[in-house]
Amino acid sequence: MNDKTIGNPVSWAAQKVAGMGRGVGSAVDGISSHDLARPQINRIGADDIRSALKKGVEDFGALRSDVIFLVVLYPVIGFVLALWSFNTDDLHLLFPLVAGFPLVGPVAALGLYELSRRRERGEDANWSAALDTLTGRILGPVIMLSLLLVAIFTLWMLVAHAIWSATLGPASYDGLWDFLGTTLSTAEGWTMIVVGLAVGFVFAAVTLCISMVSFPMMIDRQVGVPVALATSFAVARRNPGTTALWGLVVAVALMVGMIPLFAGLVVVLPILGHATWHLYRSAVAEPEIASRAAA
Repeated sequence: MNDKTIGNPVSWAAQKVAGMGRGVGSAVDGISSHDLARPQINRIGADDIRSALKKGVEDFGALRSDVIFLVVLYPVIGFVLALWSFNTDDLHLLFPLVAGFPLVGPVAALGLYELSRRRERGEDANWSAALDTLTGRILGPVIMLSLLLVAIFTLWMLVAHAIWSATLGPASYDGLWDFLGTTLSTAEGWTMIVVGLAVGFVFAAVTLCISMVSFPMMIDRQVGVPVALATSFAVARRNPGTTALWGLVVAVALMVGMIPLFAGLVVVLPILGHATWHLYRSAVAEPEIASRAAA
């Protein structure tokens, strides 16, 4: 009896450690691709974007409570960061923060891709099932790509600060209106605006090409970071006009969602997340379809 009593906790601990080891090993193994087959890239257009947005709205309507649970932290973090910039000497980082925060939006939408995938297949679609999927083989590639987007966002903030320092800075301001007045009434301020917008466009374009289909593809298939990134860039390269239009739709929608203190993102982000899944479905042929086409 004592041996059993003592043995159970020991066995339980050993099983948990072994399980964690297998999980870490699976996550690391998933970073590289098991499926190295080059996916077939389809041509997509404005009609595909409209269809994806329509399906995104339908998914949001059907899964409202679950998707809000999965994305509510994203606007809260944005609001906290914006509040921080208001209460420090880094007021000049407010606009770069608001403009650059969507760079990490695809990370916040991870669970949404899985919900759309499950709903598409007629499977149980809820936040618990979505979170359970983001483990093991999928976890490694997702973390690596997420860290890449976080690094891009961090680099953007550092570059934005450098642009301000080279034009208006260093300086302090008596609130937002003083900063805006100085920016809009001086040549240095307009230089900062023009250079900042140009550089920000480059960051946004690179992020769009990286994340357009990579995250949904890693959720959907046994591919790692290299294949997911190559596919996402291939989609952008074959469909430059549609990619630019999608980027404009995403940018405008996210900016509108940020206006009421980031609260609108609770609705906007889920719709865009679900729509991204459906746009991925249109842009990248399923393996069996690609095989039939090749034959």
